[in-house]
Amino acid sequence: MTKKQMKLGVFLMGTGHHIASWRHPDAQADASENVEFFKEVAVKAEQGKLDMLFLSDGLSFNELSHPAEQVRFEPLTLLSVLSTVTKNIGLTATASTTYNEPFHIARKFSSLDHLSGGRAAWNIVTSYYSAEASNFNKDQHLDHSLRYDRADEFVEVVKGLWDSYEDDALARNKQTGEYITKGKLHTLNHKGEYYAVRGPLNSSRPPQGRPVLVQAGSSEAGTTLAAQQADVIFTAQQTLEDARQFYKILKDKAIAAGRDRDDIKIMPGVSIYVAETKEKAYAKYEELQQLITPVIGLDFLADYLGVDLSKHDLDGPLPKDIPPTNGNRSRQKLIIELAERENLTIRELYLRIAGSRGHRIIFGSPSEIADQLIEWVDQEAADGFNLMPPYFPGGFTDFIDLVIPVLQKRGVFRKEYEGKTLRENLGLKQVPSRYTLQNI
Repeated sequence: MTKKQMKLGVFLMGTGHHIASWRHPDAQADASENVEFFKEVAVKAEQGKLDMLFLSDGLSFNELSHPAEQVRFEPLTLLSVLSTVTKNIGLTATASTTYNEPFHIARKFSSLDHLSGGRAAWNIVTSYYSAEASNFNKDQHLDHSLRYDRADEFVEVVKGLWDSYEDDALARNKQTGEYITKGKLHTLNHKGEYYAVRGPLNSSRPPQGRPVLVQAGSSEAGTTLAAQQADVIFTAQQTLEDARQFYKILKDKAIAAGRDRDDIKIMPGVSIYVAETKEKAYAKYEELQQLITPVIGLDFLADYLGVDLSKHDLDGPLPKDIPPTNGNRSRQKLIIELAERENLTIRELYLRIAGSRGHRIIFGSPSEIADQLIEWVDQEAADGFNLMPPYFPGGFTDFIDLVIPVLQKRGVFRKEYEGKTLRENLGLKQVPSRYTLQNI
């Protein structure tokens, strides 16, 4: 019997995902703006046969996070460069539906798909940093529910623009002078509640038909959007029980939306510390924990919770009745539940989330790490994982060099890429043009 194949991405975050990663003696402090660093990581990831590179983004300078995380490249620009030094690995860029227009997004990701030979993916976000509004001629951030309502229509418009050209639309016939086959180019003429977009797109049909759609929201609105639109779900789950529940909810919602359960791949984030023994792996974690300054840890926690904690006792509990944030509500809920479940003080809580932003952290030998990852896949808690190395490059290269061979030996991870496009490697269907479907 063929074992279920694990999907793996790597979440690129400058010096690493631990908030103090830039202070690690082996970290490259200027990593977030060093293109040679990103090239080396991309090549290493492809050597490990990972499915995709994943780049997050924000459209403001967030004073509550460390500058080492805020000063960074624009994702699509960087991934365009990385497409030239890789051949197989997927290229996922974050782009906001709140502070972009559908035509811009459709054209940029179609271009990246062409540049990379079918490896582009769009991580759909609605922006949860309220400070972004002031950079786009707005007095305040749109309400959470409104952002998701607009996002659903936004994505539909983008998909419609990607369908502007049928697969065989470009004749480029020098003898007849016909460049575009008559009847194969379509004008969208979308007029909806939030957007009016004529089209067509001035970029031909992407090699994948449609770049892979990634979505990271875990709120009710986020999961609804994901079930209807996304191919890959990036989520944060701390326990096997919670992950299994989330997995079932998303798969059931996808079926209710008229999709197959395998049409979406659920890939929780995980931060991994691996060494010869579990004790040595944990020592790596403690080394980074000692580099956290209290003011940064507290501000980091306050950013996710959406409340000022500076006047509260750091060695006391979280304040009760924290109001819902207009930012990342699912992450706020996860962190509050973590504090309540483990009876953590404010100080203990910021130390816990500083290592992986609320995502799961695991420790162990290569075999023990493999056991923990395989358990979640076998228990239908995940289809794979988005790796969040605590620091680069060591925290990442350790995984590639030590854990990947174990997963391959156990028959749960590829030794060679299955295809040339990201869709093929993720086991996702090619999406035909809506106009091709009409003619069948």
